[in-house]
Amino acid sequence: MKLNNRYDSHCMRVLALFALIATTQLSFADRAVAQDQPTAADGEAIENPFARRISIPDFPQGMEWLNTSKPLTKQNLSGKFVVLDFWTYCCINCIHILPELKKLEKAYPDELVVIGVHSAKFEAEKKTKNIEEAILRYEIEHPVINDAEHRVWDMFGVRSWPTVLMIDPEGNAIWGAGGEVEFETLDALLKAGIPYYTQQGTLNRTPMKFDLLADKQDPTPLRFPGKVLADDASNRLFIADSNHNRIVVTSLDGKLIDTIGSGAIGSDDGSYEKASFDHLQGMAVNGETLYVSDTENHLLRKVDLTAKLVTTIAGTGVQRRGAWPGMENVDLTGGLPTRFVSKPLETAINSPWALWVHKDALYIAMAGPHQIWKMPLDESEIGPYAGNGREDIVDGPLLPPAPYQQGFSSFAQPSGLASDGEWLFVADSEGSSIRAVPFDPRQQVRTVVGTSALPHGRLFEFGDVDGAKDEVRLQHCLGVAYHGGKIYVADTYNNKIKVVDAKTGATQTLAGTGVPGLADAPAQFDEPAGIAFANGTIYVADTNNHLIRTINTATGSVGRLEIQGLAAPGR
Repeated sequence: MKLNNRYDSHCMRVLALFALIATTQLSFADRAVAQDQPTAADGEAIENPFARRISIPDFPQGMEWLNTSKPLTKQNLSGKFVVLDFWTYCCINCIHILPELKKLEKAYPDELVVIGVHSAKFEAEKKTKNIEEAILRYEIEHPVINDAEHRVWDMFGVRSWPTVLMIDPEGNAIWGAGGEVEFETLDALLKAGIPYYTQQGTLNRTPMKFDLLADKQDPTPLRFPGKVLADDASNRLFIADSNHNRIVVTSLDGKLIDTIGSGAIGSDDGSYEKASFDHLQGMAVNGETLYVSDTENHLLRKVDLTAKLVTTIAGTGVQRRGAWPGMENVDLTGGLPTRFVSKPLETAINSPWALWVHKDALYIAMAGPHQIWKMPLDESEIGPYAGNGREDIVDGPLLPPAPYQQGFSSFAQPSGLASDGEWLFVADSEGSSIRAVPFDPRQQVRTVVGTSALPHGRLFEFGDVDGAKDEVRLQHCLGVAYHGGKIYVADTYNNKIKVVDAKTGATQTLAGTGVPGLADAPAQFDEPAGIAFANGTIYVADTNNHLIRTINTATGSVGRLEIQGLAAPGR
């Protein structure tokens, strides 16, 4: 994208920074200044720990700033360390960085300002209101720029989501990296730099306060519900009340039965009142056992609905990075293991987003590593079932004999699951596709509708097109439900509910005008993420409207599920 002329020279300098940034990061680590703050005797100068510093340009004029009452400038940020976080709210890797940045903000409230630069991937993500909802959903407490046209992105030569750049108190870019960045890395940079800039007298420790969107919100009984599960056999509806960190249980007609979880963020097991979750998402029920994807805890939980007890069954509470299960403590000189599995409670997992029980196994849409995982219900082992770990939309055999090997199936942030008993249908969100994973391991992953047939750019082709399979385009679909040969899809960024013929792929809009809003006739939704079917009714987690909506499949009428007696936690 063409830059304004006033930024051209600055851009060349910042591009030069990014050409050097990998070696800057390595040389910093090699100097081992990350562990302790440098000190100096009285009168002795402290050496600047950052070998490469490049003056940055100011932010472009006319940008829309969110989560603050006024735009920030290079001048009013002078004296602060500044972290620029280039993100887009669909991106699981971007989501993973947000808790790391929150820890950093709490550790350095006086010395640091974080600024999110939201450079959209999808069309829906360019809209200010949608970014505001994402700020609230992910509980972001720092200013965010709506960089819809990638002006700031281009100015700094950014090439991928996420990218993090650190600026020193004198307005120089000193460090940057693409990909997920952990607290410890950024903490080390600040520990190394603070003594130097303190001695120079250029560090300003006066805290900066911002006018946050969260301070203007009224409480709602549900808060950004992510997923919904309907169980017609027991006449129960389970709602992932994600930002209240609890599960709401009602009858199918909305009578409140129970709430599971204290509402506090945590990972405590125990009674409904004691148990805690962290922005949970998908659920699956098997008799009187409810399985829960405790997404931001990177855990799987199990709820005994009779005893009213919550138990952790998989995960360590730490996000999985690196080796596949079964490879961590194995001598690989003799070759790779024949199966990538390990014990569930000893296995770190990565953003479980949706669940499905089939026969004696639990299937997991593991959004973080772009795979489908499997765990027997006896909880004896856990590991990948499908997906080579490459983020893409590629059909083929289930699992490679070696991690990331091409020629096998690839997924892109799988976020919803449903089944007809033979195939596991997957809402593959980053590729805006619906995939089908066989329970028979001799068969291959296929695409019901989506972008797998494209020669390239499969993650960047999306739209709002109904019709025959080859014509269909979705936009970041997050949920699926199956009934009677039809796959019902929460076409999230199109603000629609669509129905797909499971055999032919023919697709049509069932409800929703496409315009975000809250109305029943004509129906409007606002980023619906969860969907379930029971007794002729489709239940929709209408996420940004903080509601559960209903669709009568016989008449097409849309309504709202009223839950009598439900209040926000603590009210």
